[in-house]
Amino acid sequence: MSSATEAVLDASSTLNEAAPAKVNLALHVTGRRTDGYHFLDTLAVFTDFGDQVLVESDGSDRFLVSGPFAAAVPSGPDNLVTCARDLVRRIATRPCPPVRITLEKNIPAASGLGGGSSDAAATLRALDRHWQLGLGEQRLRDTALVLGADLPMCLAARPVRASGIGEILEPVSKLPALDMVLINPGIEVATPAVFAALERRDSNPLPAPPHSLSRTALLDWLASTRNDLEAPARSIAPDIGTVLSALRESGASFARMSGSGATCFGLFADAASAAHATAAIAKQQPGWFAIATRTRPSP
Repeated sequence: MSSATEAVLDASSTLNEAAPAKVNLALHVTGRRTDGYHFLDTLAVFTDFGDQVLVESDGSDRFLVSGPFAAAVPSGPDNLVTCARDLVRRIATRPCPPVRITLEKNIPAASGLGGGSSDAAATLRALDRHWQLGLGEQRLRDTALVLGADLPMCLAARPVRASGIGEILEPVSKLPALDMVLINPGIEVATPAVFAALERRDSNPLPAPPHSLSRTALLDWLASTRNDLEAPARSIAPDIGTVLSALRESGASFARMSGSGATCFGLFADAASAAHATAAIAKQQPGWFAIATRTRPSP
């Protein structure tokens, strides 16, 4: 047996990797490519809430799903976790023995929180470590765009400004952790349908963020931005407007839809206020998904 093979077989048999929910604090659609992909300019953050990916050594490749939204995870070629596993094998320079991957699915499907992309990104990071490949974030980022435009920012999993179709990343420094409530009215909104309903595809880029991203400065900056996908998403799913109203009425200092919807976020002064709002909204709307969380700050 070669030393490279021995190194892989000696890899840790169990490895956990977080797949945090992605929240687009602001999102401008700035153009469209001839292949249909849209140019975006977005400020994205990642939360303590999310999915979990567990990788274990096994005698054959297996993929298992648990969690409250397990039933919504696709099988076959649409499954981004198994696609990520196969992608790592294609670019690896050493043997990659079979693994059992278990996905704990906590993020609602088609919710504008980047769940599938974050799951794939977590799988890429986990397998790079499990198989001791040493690929690193930049190599994975360069390769993973074939899995989706959200993959580069989900691989970073920290505050970033993303442009192009999502592949051009600019780190956002000094962004504090934000106490946040995420609400989804139990509606799946298809991203292609939202883009099809978009009236303008040539918005200006985001204004330059302030040098000091204190909470107050951030709120002022957010007020000068938009999510260009919110209006078309609301035309498809009017309940999004009801969610935004509920967040504002519960004390959110700022509320907006994330991504292509239908999940909306509200920013709150502190964790206690966020928890109180979540409990109140869940009581009024027991069929909605509601959770209080906190965003990851800039490194």
